[in-house]
This record gives sequence, structure tokens and C-alpha cells, in this order.
Amino acid sequence: MKAMILAAGLGTRLRPLTNDRPKALVEVAGRTLLEIALERLQRFGVREAIVNTHHFAEMIREYLRANDYFGMRIEISEEKTLLDTGGGLKKAAWFFLESGADEPFLLHNVDVVSSIDLVELARVHRERDALATLAVQQRATSRYLLFDEDGFLCGRRAGLDEEAQMVRTVAETTALAFSGIHVVSPRIFAEMKEEGAFSIIDAYLRLAGRGERIGAYRTDGRYWRDLGRVEDIQKAALDIGSGKHIEG
Repeated sequence: MKAMILAAGLGTRLRPLTNDRPKALVEVAGRTLLEIALERLQRFGVREAIVNTHHFAEMIREYLRANDYFGMRIEISEEKTLLDTGGGLKKAAWFFLESGADEPFLLHNVDVVSSIDLVELARVHRERDALATLAVQQRATSRYLLFDEDGFLCGRRAGLDEEAQMVRTVAETTALAFSGIHVVSPRIFAEMKEEGAFSIIDAYLRLAGRGERIGAYRTDGRYWRDLGRVEDIQKAALDIGSGKHIEG
């Protein structure tokens, strides 16, 4: 299985740690976020990955060269202008379509750590013949995704008290928080009509409204932490120091 690590963001919430480096090279307990993500993907069988870059892009290239690419085939997709999650994925389409491959792939934010079972996530994705399968949890967030009774995307809501934006009419919805980890089928590239910079979530919602199967994979009870702020880095370091299992 191949993977893409989304690492092109400016990391503004991580300042001052990102004043002189990309967020992918910010360290948690002596290891960079990029190293943590790559080594975790390796443990789940990923041997080929592409990393998108923008902020301090050359630093990431040099870091990977200096570490012999962690024993993997790693490609770089440099974005001269930020393309957001959807635009970044679309730019990297060649990597997943080369040689006519049709194998689902992992899409993983560089700034999340978790003990989510990626093998099981991929298995559920294949079993349900989904276009994409999103690892989600029941936890507080500022942005919820809404799923129907069969576990397929049907809308979103900015907060639990806000009005829902529905793309399909359903009898009942469950509001869940997205983890930044998903499995995607390469056939999505033929359906991505958006151009330039765009959110992959916006594309998912549009496609769900057309009847595509964008599924939920529940990971309630699994460790997960977003590392978008300095205090989150500090908390994750404490978790590691206290022996809490975060990498599954």
C-alpha cells in the first residue's frame, strides 16, 4: 500500500517552533513529526510514500536524504502555492496512478499521532467498496462530519448547536470528528472536478451528494492527538514520557 503525508501547511499555530523549520520537522520527544508518521506507516506495510511540501521545502528534502529516506521510496510533491488538502492530493495523483495501479492508499496528516489500526481501516474500506473511508471519533471538535445510519457521509456541521449542511436527505445522523487519516481509492481522481486549492472534505461532500460511498471508520477509544499547537506538542511529549501507548 502507498501513502501520502500532508505536510505542506505553514504551521502558523506552532510558532515559534516553525519560525525556522516546517511543521513536519518539529520534534516531539526527540523525533520529528515526519519521522513519526513515516515509521508508523512502515509498521503497517507502507513502503512507498509521497510527501507534499511548501514551507521550507528544501529542508524536508535534505532531511529525507540525510536519513536515507527511512529505507522507503519517498517522493516529494512541492507546492509553489498552497493547494490545501484536496488540491495537494490531486497534484500527487500521478504517484497513485502510475503503471495503472488501482490499489487504495492512505492519506495521513503529518501533525496527528494516534494508535488507530491502519490495517483494519484499509480492510473496512475494501469490504465496503467505498470511494474513501475516514477514521472518525466521537469527541468534541469545532467541525463535525455527519454520517447516516449506515455510516456514510451525508453532511457537516460547524458545531453541535449550528445548522447542519446536508448533501443528502437522511432520517438520522451521527456527528463525528475527523482524525486526519483516511483510505482513498484511486478512482477518486477521475471524480475530482475541483481545480487549484480546495479542501478534500469539500470534494467528499460533493461526491457524497452524488451518491458516492464516503464511509466512517469509528476509532472511539483509540489514542489520537492533533499536534497543531505548541501545547499539543508538549502534551504528546508528556504522554510518551509517561509510557502512554500512542503509536499502535
